[in-house]
Amino acid sequence: MQTCIDIADVRRVRDAWRAQGERVACVPTMGNLHAGHLDLVRHARAAAERVVVSIFVNPLQFGPQEDFQRYPRTEQADAEALRAAGVDVLFLPSVQVMYPRPLEATTRVEVPGISNDLCGAFRPALFRGVATVVARLFNIVQPTVAIFGEKDFQQLFIIRRMVEDLAFAVDIVGIPTVREPHGLALSSRNGYLDAAQRQQAGILYQTLTRLAQRLAGGARDYADMQARATEDLKSSGFRPDYVAIRRVSDLGQPRQNEVEELVILIAAWLDQTRLIDNLRVVPGAASK
Repeated sequence: MQTCIDIADVRRVRDAWRAQGERVACVPTMGNLHAGHLDLVRHARAAAERVVVSIFVNPLQFGPQEDFQRYPRTEQADAEALRAAGVDVLFLPSVQVMYPRPLEATTRVEVPGISNDLCGAFRPALFRGVATVVARLFNIVQPTVAIFGEKDFQQLFIIRRMVEDLAFAVDIVGIPTVREPHGLALSSRNGYLDAAQRQQAGILYQTLTRLAQRLAGGARDYADMQARATEDLKSSGFRPDYVAIRRVSDLGQPRQNEVEELVILIAAWLDQTRLIDNLRVVPGAASK
């Protein structure tokens, strides 16, 4: 595995692959890799002859009071895991490489509307920062395909919209969430939780599955279901930002008689750790 810290080095390798007609898969990450990330790498290996994984803790997507400074950085262990997984290039840029101008003067990319909803309503910097860094990565790596996890469902939706609107020549592939045995979605921020909190955090998935069962059974009282789930989470020691039932197709709020696939999304705090999760469901599927 080759480690590149400069844009020119990545492009030089990418040009050599292109000359040989090889497909390139890109897996953007912020590091502190876990089994979910390595599952993305496995899918990337199946999708293309070459795999580039980026590790970059992106300052543009963190708000002033968020965890940019304490976000776990484990580059050496990450590199060893990626080498064992058969990755061809690890792109490990600095902030100065990714954003050569001061951050306040850096060009931004924004997907309007949906970026201000759900997680965007609580983390205003998040999705503009995500769209900006992913657009820059795509311009640097010029991948054939990019692999993302579905745990960050809204982020995946926004990246797909950006790729469509800006005509990037890259296929976006979403991979199902990898979970711990009790249901907790794997996340780098799970490392903030102690052992008891990790078990408690499994309640998020239990809440999702109960809602999914009700929707599959034909329930349509979305507002009441969201409100009850929110109260249940509060009673279990969480501070919910939201529980939302949305259409998969556009993340809009469903109408009572709609039959298209839905997604249930949750964001909630457990002590000082913000956790997100989601689950897709076809309304009424269990009653057919």
